[in-house]
Amino acid sequence: MRSQFDDSGQRPDVSEVMEQLSRRFRSNFGRLGPIIGLVLLGIILYSSFFTVSAGEQAVVQTFGRETSKRGPGLHFRVPWVQEYNLVNVEQIRRIEVGFRGGQRVGDEAQMLTGDENIVEAQLIVQYRVTDPSKYLFRLADSENSLRATAEVALRSTVGKTNIDDAFTTGRERVQDETWKALQKLMDDYQGGLRITEVKLQSVDAPDAVKEAFHDVVRAREEKEKLINQARGYQADLIPKARGEARKIERDAEAYREQRVLRAQGDAEKFNAVLAQYRTAQSVTRERLYLETLERIFGKIERKIVVDKALAKGALPVLPLGGAEIVGGLTGAGRQP
Repeated sequence: MRSQFDDSGQRPDVSEVMEQLSRRFRSNFGRLGPIIGLVLLGIILYSSFFTVSAGEQAVVQTFGRETSKRGPGLHFRVPWVQEYNLVNVEQIRRIEVGFRGGQRVGDEAQMLTGDENIVEAQLIVQYRVTDPSKYLFRLADSENSLRATAEVALRSTVGKTNIDDAFTTGRERVQDETWKALQKLMDDYQGGLRITEVKLQSVDAPDAVKEAFHDVVRAREEKEKLINQARGYQADLIPKARGEARKIERDAEAYREQRVLRAQGDAEKFNAVLAQYRTAQSVTRERLYLETLERIFGKIERKIVVDKALAKGALPVLPLGGAEIVGGLTGAGRQP
């Protein structure tokens, strides 16, 4: 260590020391001054410009007060006078209520239903920023405020819902009502947020009674399934029965129409024959007699015709098989 005293044992003069230091500083500054100036200028210029990426907005503050918003691109600011905050207004953000990363949070999850049963509900809320100014300055902690508000909205909705509906068919309604209540509260708070989706992850009973609740839910689901199957069978059977009834009605109408037409034809035929009979009785009677025989004998395969005069005194024991014996076919023996 160099001694604080000179060769004579006297302390050095302070003014001389300061003068030496001043000379050295001036000589060094003359060489390094431009370099230092350029470095300071570069720092100032670098601090004066900032970039806003696509999907972001910059909120600029002058002396702590908001003065403007900047969109995507390169922008200028006055260093140490103006500050800026970047906010992504297109990013879909998410918070979890009742759980964190798969781990249940009991205080948030447990709530009472409308029929005073305890359930554990877990909720996911997706949102995005619509107003960066409100998002930054209206709420002290936007994410925690949103989580607390979502919990309030969920408790309010579950508190008006029966436990059976919360477990089964009422889940969609719980989600919709929670979304509407949450959005209304955030609008009232002027948080600058838009809720894009509210999704119930689970609505379950506490561990102590979970199995019993699950049995009830399964039984209700089975009941609904059977009811739906019965309704499906009804919906399938009734149209078939109506179709069959309609077919029977149409067949009956066709049969009626056929019988009416046939009866009308027979009546017209009878009237035509009657008119002919009145004009020529003997000829008409003969024609009707012959037509009747033709119609009857046409149904018999084998026929044996025996004159009535020859058949007198003869016994009907001829080996004629299944043939029909017809006697008395002469014109003299016919009766009108």
